[in-house]
Amino acid sequence: MQKSFSREVAGVVMRAVVVVLTIVAIIASVSALYNVENKISDGECNIAVIPVEGAILPFYGFGDFDLVITPETVESFMYDAEKDSSIEAVLFEVNSPGGTPVASARIADRFRNSPLPVVGLVGDMAASGGYMVASAADYLIASPMSNIGSIGVTMSYVEESEKNKEEGLTYVQLTTGKFKDSGTPNRPITEEEREMFMADLQIVHNEFVNLVSRYRNLDVEKVKALADGSTMPGARALENGLIDALGGRAETRSTFARILNKDESDIKFCEYTKGFLSF
Repeated sequence: MQKSFSREVAGVVMRAVVVVLTIVAIIASVSALYNVENKISDGECNIAVIPVEGAILPFYGFGDFDLVITPETVESFMYDAEKDSSIEAVLFEVNSPGGTPVASARIADRFRNSPLPVVGLVGDMAASGGYMVASAADYLIASPMSNIGSIGVTMSYVEESEKNKEEGLTYVQLTTGKFKDSGTPNRPITEEEREMFMADLQIVHNEFVNLVSRYRNLDVEKVKALADGSTMPGARALENGLIDALGGRAETRSTFARILNKDESDIKFCEYTKGFLSF
């Protein structure tokens, strides 16, 4: 009886030990998985390249856009680039009409505060939030034909109250605050609402102007004069100080060679591939 009991206790203890060891192994595996550094370089390339394409939004699924870039995507990429000992600088290629102001500012700030040299290259467009991001580059290059600028803010919408009336639809207003349904397209905007929205937009506009002034080292009054919401080709953007040089990949290569004090043949881009990033 005693012998049988001892064997049973020993069996329980052994099973408990196995369970504990299994849990420890699982925890160690998960920990190792999350601490693995994603290498960007193949050991030969030294310039990390990231596209900033499409709408700049706080998260995926925010709005109906086919192509989106988020601050988290950029943060993940920059973290990997900065941890990769083979990466000496970053090139971000902008092709964006803009997006939300906070998401744009977050991406711009991330590029600006990287310990690595960061060069921006504009494709067809760096407008609105896209230009906010582009302006944060240590050195910004664009084609003479690129569409640059659109420093301004908008929240315009189509008011549909007359259309609803024609279709026999009636908007029933039920709110607990007089501004709760401000901006609904189903009724005309009031003057009080318009004044409120314009005051809010001016705050965001001023911050946009100040960011560009600081990033581009331009007098704030000059940026204010340019901040009429219009865009301009790269050639005129250079004249106005919104970019540093005209060109394409060849110009970025020579720029990195100068910044890193290397021969141009030593500048090798770590090209992104479809599926490498989550967009």
